[in-house]
Amino acid sequence: MLRSVSLRVQLLALQLAIVLVTVVSAGGLAAWLQAEQIRDSYQDRMVAVADSVAGLPSVLDAFDDPDPSSTIQPLAELIREASNVTYVVVTDGDGIRYSHPDPERIGEPVSTDPSVPLSGEVYVGTQTGTLGRSWRVKVPVFDAGGTVIGTVSVGTLESELQDDLLEDIPTLLAWLAGAAVLGTLGATWVTHVVRRRIFKLEPDEIATLLETRDAMLHGIREGVVALDDAGRVALVNDEARRLLDLDGDVSGRPAADVLEPTLAAVATDDADVTDRLVLAGVRILVVNRRSATSDGRSVGVVLTLRDRTELHDALRELEGARSLTEALRAQAHEFSNHLHVVSGLLELGRTDDAVSFIDRVGRGGTVTRTVAEGVTAPAVSALLLAKAATCRERGLTLRVDAESRLDDDGDELVTILGNLVDNAADATGHGGTVDVRIDQSDSGEVRVLVADDGPGVPVGQRQLIFAAGFTSKTASPGGGRGIGLALVHRIVQRRGGRVTVRDAASGGAEFEVVLPARVPAGARP
Repeated sequence: MLRSVSLRVQLLALQLAIVLVTVVSAGGLAAWLQAEQIRDSYQDRMVAVADSVAGLPSVLDAFDDPDPSSTIQPLAELIREASNVTYVVVTDGDGIRYSHPDPERIGEPVSTDPSVPLSGEVYVGTQTGTLGRSWRVKVPVFDAGGTVIGTVSVGTLESELQDDLLEDIPTLLAWLAGAAVLGTLGATWVTHVVRRRIFKLEPDEIATLLETRDAMLHGIREGVVALDDAGRVALVNDEARRLLDLDGDVSGRPAADVLEPTLAAVATDDADVTDRLVLAGVRILVVNRRSATSDGRSVGVVLTLRDRTELHDALRELEGARSLTEALRAQAHEFSNHLHVVSGLLELGRTDDAVSFIDRVGRGGTVTRTVAEGVTAPAVSALLLAKAATCRERGLTLRVDAESRLDDDGDELVTILGNLVDNAADATGHGGTVDVRIDQSDSGEVRVLVADDGPGVPVGQRQLIFAAGFTSKTASPGGGRGIGLALVHRIVQRRGGRVTVRDAASGGAEFEVVLPARVPAGARP
C-alpha cells in the first residue's frame, strides 16, 4: 500500500504524526505538571493555615472554656475566608468539632479518621468528608506541656483544584496549537528539502539506480576509485580492488591510507590527469583522474585504472623482436653481398682469395645462436639475444660474461634483467658498453650484475632511484619515467631478495640483484 503513495506524502505524514504525538505528549505532561504545581501550592497554603491556627493562643486557651466553639468558630471562619480554603475544622482530643463551615456540624465527631494527627503526626491527602472530596491537611494541637489536645484540619475541594487547572488550559492549548502549526510548517519544509536533495526520485527509482550503478561499476573491466571532497574513499569496484590488492571495507578511509603514495598523489592533485603511468605494487597502471562536480560545485574525484603490466611486457618483447628482425634483415642483406663477392672471385678464378674471404667473414655474424653457453633458460637467453641486437643498432655493445649460468628462474628475472639492461643502455652513450653476468648457485640462488660505462649514479640518489616516479631523465608527458627501477625493486622485495647499486669498474653504475632460491610449492619457508 505504501508503494503506491508518493515519497512526499509519506514523509509529510510521518513527520506530522511525530509532531502530533510530540505535541499531545508535551501537552499532557504540561497539564500534569500544572496540576501538581497547583496542588503543591494549595498544600503549602493549607499547612501554613493549619499550623497558624494550631498555635494561636486564643485557640489554645479556648480549649479550657466551657464552650470552646464560641471562641474558635469565629476565628476559624475568619481565617478560612482570608486564606481562601474550603474549611478550617478544629476538634478536641476525641475528634469532636469546635468549628465547621456548617454551624450545625459543630459538636459532632469528624467524618474521617483523626488518629494520625491525634498521634502527633501531620496528615496530607485526599479524603471524602461532609463537604465532598477534598485535598486536606491535618495537624495536631499541643498544650503547653506538649500533649495532644486536639486537631486542626484545613482542606480545599478537588473541584476547586480542577477549576484552577481549567483556567490555565486555554493558554496551554494556545501554545500547543502554535507548536503544532510550526511543526507542520517545518515538516513541509523538510519534505521539500529532502525531495530536492534526492532529485525528486521515488524510493523504487533510487533502489533501481543503485542496483544498476553497482552492477555497472563492478562489471566493467576498468578499476574505478571514487573519493569524496574530503579525500576519503567513497567507492571502489571489484577491478580496482584486484589491481590495488585491497582487502576488507575501505570506504570512509583517507586516500593516503589506502592507495599507493604515487596514486594518492595523483588523486589529491588539483589538475585532471590523462593516461599517466603509475606503479602500484608490481603492476604498471594507466591512471585517469577527473574531478566530479554537481550543480557547479566539486563533490570529489574519480580515478579510472587500467592494467598495463602485460601490455608493458608485450611491448618490451615486441621491441626486442623488432630489433632482432631488423638485425636478421641486415644480416640477410650482408650475406647476399658476401655471396656476390664469392661469386665474383670464383668467376675470376681467384679460388684462394675466395676461400680466404669465406674464412674471414664466416667467423663473424650479426646474430649468434646464444649469448652464453651456460644461460639455458629460454626466456632469458632470448631476451639477451634481442637486447644484444638492440644495442648493436644503437651503436652499443652488450657483453654477457661467458661464465654466466642460469637454468630457469621464471618471468620475474626477465622483467628484472630487461629493465636493468634498458636502464644501463640509456645511461651509456653511443659506443658504450653494457656488461651482464648471471650466476645461479647449486642451491638455486640467482645473482645478476649489470654494469655500464656511463656517468654513474650519484651517492645521494642511490636510494631515491628505486622510488616510483623518480627519474634523472627528462620526464615524459605520460609519466612513463621512473617506473623501471621501482618495478625491479618491488619484484625483488616481494621475492625476498635485495638490489643494490654501486660504482662500476668501468666508471659507470653497477646494479646487483640477489634472488633467493624459490620455496617449493607446499613447503614452509
